Amino acid sequence: MKIFEPHIHMFSRTTDDYERMALAGIVGVLEPAFWLGQPRTTVGTFKDYFDTLLGWERFRASQFGIKHYCTMGLNPKEANDDRVNDGVLELLEDYVNREGVLGVGEIGYDDMTEREDRVFRAQIDLANRNKLPILIHTPHRDKKRGVERIIAVCREMKIPDTMVLIDHNNEETTPLVKETGMWCGYSIYPGTKMTPERMVEIFRKYGTDQMLVNSAGDWGISDPLLVPKTVLTMRKSGMDEDEIEKVVWRNPITFFGQSGRIDFADFEGPGAIDRTKLHEGNSILRGQAP
Repeated sequence: MKIFEPHIHMFSRTTDDYERMALAGIVGVLEPAFWLGQPRTTVGTFKDYFDTLLGWERFRASQFGIKHYCTMGLNPKEANDDRVNDGVLELLEDYVNREGVLGVGEIGYDDMTEREDRVFRAQIDLANRNKLPILIHTPHRDKKRGVERIIAVCREMKIPDTMVLIDHNNEETTPLVKETGMWCGYSIYPGTKMTPERMVEIFRKYGTDQMLVNSAGDWGISDPLLVPKTVLTMRKSGMDEDEIEKVVWRNPITFFGQSGRIDFADFEGPGAIDRTKLHEGNSILRGQAP
């Protein structure tokens, strides 16, 4: 079974992780722009980061037969930083239309401040103007109220429901999203957010339409193999194989396919790996022979 991982921060992962992911059946990844754990103080650091997602990370993934895509956005935590927020919004006008960019994200709320709200609305407008889907980060605290606000703002900004993916859901927020026509994402984590077992119960209750699972796989305690591990749990629970494939393959590509920049046909063919190639004169081989 092919797997598309729709939310993972490979910037924070090792090259060994790419190898393990490829062996587990992951053939494509979507990397949302995000917070690096430490505040960035200038707009130029965002430009370098965005260029890394479009350059080095795409190359690194290709060295294991994995197609790498991304979404571009100003994350909600740093949306509060007046040293960078307006400058990054200006930068995004160009970066959302670069090759391999499938949407705007991850955007949304952290503490639900006025600054976050302003930046969130500006980026929904950016997505609307460029006819791109959006990937939304829901707050870690007071998540239910955050999701209610996200839905209300998306409706006010008149972005089509089908272009909205609300991520990091749980049992409390799922019915709120399922009442809309928006897409529902879940981050499977080792000790927080969502577990494979809880995910199976949610699928049993709500079905698999417009549902996605991801590992997020950031710089914290996380596991880049939690999507294939969730596949195993779904199989053990007796879920139909077609429904499993729908969640981890057809749904994510269908959602991001609304950008017009990714299609199932992109993953057809042998996908040969050429380790003689270099990126900016560099190789993952570190001096070893291809």
